[in-house]
Amino acid sequence: MELDSIKLIKKLNPYCKIIFITKKGGFLEQKFDRYFTKEDGVILKVLNFKSLGFINTIIETKKILKEYDIKNIIYFGTSKLRVVYFALLGNNINLIVRHGTTRREKKGIINKLVYSRINYHIAISNHLLNNVKQIFPFGKQTKAFLIYPAIKSINLEKKKKEKLTILHTGRIAYGKGQIDAIKACEILIENNIDFDLFLVGGYEDGYEEEFLKFYNSIEYKNKIKLVGFTTEVDIYLEKADIFLFPSYGEGLGNSFLEALNAELKCIAYSNTAFPELKELGFDFILIEDKNIDRLKEDLLKVVKNEITFDLEKNNGIIKTIFSEKDEIKKYLEILT
Repeated sequence: MELDSIKLIKKLNPYCKIIFITKKGGFLEQKFDRYFTKEDGVILKVLNFKSLGFINTIIETKKILKEYDIKNIIYFGTSKLRVVYFALLGNNINLIVRHGTTRREKKGIINKLVYSRINYHIAISNHLLNNVKQIFPFGKQTKAFLIYPAIKSINLEKKKKEKLTILHTGRIAYGKGQIDAIKACEILIENNIDFDLFLVGGYEDGYEEEFLKFYNSIEYKNKIKLVGFTTEVDIYLEKADIFLFPSYGEGLGNSFLEALNAELKCIAYSNTAFPELKELGFDFILIEDKNIDRLKEDLLKVVKNEITFDLEKNNGIIKTIFSEKDEIKKYLEILT
């Protein structure tokens, strides 16, 4: 979500004055200078979202809204949305909530008031759009739209390699596919196929110990390369042959789309947004959800070239449906 907000700011910045409000001491404050320069003109403001300072956070938010005469808010996710609701009482600021993950229903009068204040829900997939319509209370003015995030075209120089290279990108967290990807590679060991599996991404808070316990129990862990967080994902997309992404669920799967864009042979479980990508025409393998045995079988078939892919077709769909021009146009249409 943090990186998604940075990407959207960069796209909208040429058309709008951006005030970037984020959590004090969080990732976005710490990494702000890595992504933006003074010339970008993006103003960073931070808020302390600790529960004991709820009233103070509302007051500080109201000050920022007034100081910069803010007319639109694009809010990523729904966490701490109550702060925004109370800060907006008495004004007509256009509140847009952008959804990147599946949500569960939140009941109660306060939640109904908060969510009914939203002007626009923006979902990044039809899967999420349906989720929003099912669980969120809508006010009289509330509307919901699908806006696919743009995927930038990339020119990668693929080189012949002696060893098979498999890739997974994204934060290391429960259900995000790293463990199932490692388990699936066991079939390559059994068939004496040499390979490297690169896991690119940092750890979700509180998950590192559990993951490393599993990782250290694997006999072929020397084949598993833990890269960690990097901004140079293209390096790994360039060297990879297969993108193995058996996630238990994604709002859309930006990492997966980037791999399709890089013309990698992609494999995913059939859940959440992945069938939607298949319906859009992308050529990749869908595996029955959480079926490790089937995952192993199809991975081996891909490695042996028993399954073929139209990789150029995938690249063409990205350019047509996930274009930056269309994404920017749709956001500008709802900004006041």
